[in-house]
Amino acid sequence: MWNSTIWNMLIVGIGETLYMTIVATLIGYIFGLPMGVLMATTAKEGIKPNPVIYKALDIIANITRSIPFLILVIVLIPFTRLLLGRSYGSSATIVPLVIAAVPFIARMVEASIREVDKGVIEAARSMGAGTLMIVRKVLLVEARTSLIMGVMIALGTILGYSAMAGAVGGGGLGDIAIRYGYHRYQFDIMLVTVILLIALVQLFQTIGTKLSIRLDKRK
Repeated sequence: MWNSTIWNMLIVGIGETLYMTIVATLIGYIFGLPMGVLMATTAKEGIKPNPVIYKALDIIANITRSIPFLILVIVLIPFTRLLLGRSYGSSATIVPLVIAAVPFIARMVEASIREVDKGVIEAARSMGAGTLMIVRKVLLVEARTSLIMGVMIALGTILGYSAMAGAVGGGGLGDIAIRYGYHRYQFDIMLVTVILLIALVQLFQTIGTKLSIRLDKRK
């Protein structure tokens, strides 16, 4: 049973899973990072409070995060098909992954920035730094350790989402687990895919921990 075809399938599955996870995370941060920064800065205790902007972004984040991922994939099928010409496969799965990732990433970025010492912000203000300068030179720099750990958490979470997408033809290790472990009752293959998914998450966490320790000025 464990012939070269099975091993090649697992290798392809690992590649597809990494492809979906990394690309979706990168695109998610393109939108989620500025969204999170904007939420942190426009909050009541932010450096430039704006209740209208904050409330609008807060509602968008809450609504999107409250939708279960599998339902989100199904709801977005027409949009994904319109955008890419099909609604199945690893590339198509990136669309709902990104939409699910953006508010999740934004919340983590917001939380990281809110942890920055207010005294550092006030010191920058006293030296005449404007809002953009404070964001670039103070908030993002001071929160970098937390932000890096957030990236690894996002990678692990999005990897889990990609595995769920296997239930609807999303490709990757999740698709292999569903097709062989569930539909064909080949639980040995499903067990291997689960172990591989766990190993990938642990790899991301290990890399993130080492990077955060290296960049943490307090260490």
